[in-house]
Amino acid sequence: MLPSELLPADAPRAVVFDFDGTILDTETREFWHWQQLYRQHGRELALTDWQRGIGTWDAFDPWAGLPDEVQADRENVHADLHARIVADIGEQDLRPGVRAVLEGLHAAGFPLALATSSDRRWVTRWLEQHGLLNLFTVLCTRDDVRRVKPDPELYVLATQRLGLRAGECLAVEDSLNGGLAAVAAGLRLVVVPNDVTRTQPFPPEWARLNDGFSLGLVGLLEAAGVQGAEQGLGQRS
Repeated sequence: MLPSELLPADAPRAVVFDFDGTILDTETREFWHWQQLYRQHGRELALTDWQRGIGTWDAFDPWAGLPDEVQADRENVHADLHARIVADIGEQDLRPGVRAVLEGLHAAGFPLALATSSDRRWVTRWLEQHGLLNLFTVLCTRDDVRRVKPDPELYVLATQRLGLRAGECLAVEDSLNGGLAAVAAGLRLVVVPNDVTRTQPFPPEWARLNDGFSLGLVGLLEAAGVQGAEQGLGQRS
């Protein structure tokens, strides 16, 4: 049974999630470790600079702000830094409330897709660890496209693989680059910022949940402009 059969006509028919920072907050932990590396060498990593690279690739080079001697030993420094970041992320739980939202969408019959600028190996590792991989009908990663966010290609591909029009799909994002990609592709959008993205200059017209996923599935759908979501989901249960 498709969600449109019980929910209002303005409900999305599928939901496309970003991964890093949206489902699992890898971004805050990565920034923290880079910030510590900078401070070890008497430098400060500005959050506004870091934010340029969130959700995309090659928009900000954090190595450029480090001393020459660090860059000369870049291979070893990066190997140690990456190992610490991965170990830290491995101990992190999902963002509060996101599991219930994903499982609720799946139970309600919404096809779920992932559109991420990360590679497939990275996201499947964490989705498997947290028992979420089987919830997704479609995975679109940087391995599948020529250009990552803020280019819309990932979202265009996700909607094509879902077999739906862009306007029938809702995107859930945490970053400005991700939101720009979703909007350019024609999807509806709800932004759920995390600690390192909440100060980004999101356009005021974008729907936004400042308290994360604390309002659950109904809160997400209502933020997307779906009226009567609670009643429709109640009829489905």
